[in-house]
Amino acid sequence: MFEDVRQQLKLLGLPESDLMDLPSSNKKFSDGCDFRIEIPTVNSVAAMESVISESIRLDVKINRITETYGIFRHTISEIKEMIGICQSANCELMMSTGPRAAYDTSATYASPQGKTIAYRLRGQEQLIRAIEDIRRGIDLGVRSFLIYDEGLLSVLNRLKNNKFIPSDIKFKISAHCGHGNPASLQLIESLGANSINVVRDLHLSMLAAIRQAIQIPIDCHTDNPPSSGGFIRVYEAPEMIRVAAPVYLKTGNSVIASHGSQTTEKDGFKMARQAAIVLEIVQKYFPQAKQSH
Repeated sequence: MFEDVRQQLKLLGLPESDLMDLPSSNKKFSDGCDFRIEIPTVNSVAAMESVISESIRLDVKINRITETYGIFRHTISEIKEMIGICQSANCELMMSTGPRAAYDTSATYASPQGKTIAYRLRGQEQLIRAIEDIRRGIDLGVRSFLIYDEGLLSVLNRLKNNKFIPSDIKFKISAHCGHGNPASLQLIESLGANSINVVRDLHLSMLAAIRQAIQIPIDCHTDNPPSSGGFIRVYEAPEMIRVAAPVYLKTGNSVIASHGSQTTEKDGFKMARQAAIVLEIVQKYFPQAKQSH
C-alpha cells in the first residue's frame, strides 16, 4: 500500500516504512563503541555526588549526567561543583537551558492545550534569555546543553558558525519536543543537534527506521517516572543498542515522581542502582556491545 509515497520518501533519503525486520545498525560512536549510559534529572550537587559514588561502588560507568532544572536556577558555586564532580569521573555534564515554558509568565503551560507545545520558548526575549543562560554556563565551564526549542537550536548552531559561541559546544534536543519519526529527526540533525532524545515510547521497529535516516546518536529511555508513563523497558535495552547504535541509554528516572524535579542524594543512589540493572541486562543478552569509557 501507498507505494507512490514510499518511493518518494526513499528518494528523500528516508526509510519506506518502520523496519519490522529489526536490522542491526552498523553505526558507532566516534570511539568505535555502540552505547553509553546517561542518567537524566540529576538536579542537585548532592544527587550528582551520590550518582557518581554509587556507580563507582557498583562498577558502572556513567558516560553522561543531565541536569534538567535549568542553569539559571543554580548558583555559580553549584554549577562549578557539578562540573568538578563530572570531570573527576570522566563523565559528560549536560545542563539544560533555563527560561522555558515551565518557568515563563504564561499559564498556558499547565493547560491541556499547553501540554502540546512542550517547553518551547515564547517571544524573542525568552529566546535571548535562553541564549544568555547558555553563555552563563559556557563561562563557568559547561560544554554540553539540553535544548527544548528547535528555533533556539537553529540560532545556536548559527552562532557557533559565527564564532559567537565556541565550536566545541554540544547541543541535544529534549524528548519534551516530541520528535518520534525519521523526517523530524533528520530535520533536527540538520539544525545542528549532536544527539536527539526521541519520544519515550517508540517501538524497536521505529527506532530502527530512525537510525537509517540519521547519523548522530539517539537517546533512548529505558525507564521513566510515572509522570511520563512509568514504563520500564530494561529487557529491550540490548535491542535498542543493536538496532539503533550509537545510543545513549537513558536510565534512572523510574525512581523519581516526575521530570525536572529537584532530585536528592537518596534519589542519586537509586538512579545508579537502576543503571546497574540496565548494564547487567545488556551484558547478559548482548555481551558483544561495547560501552564507551
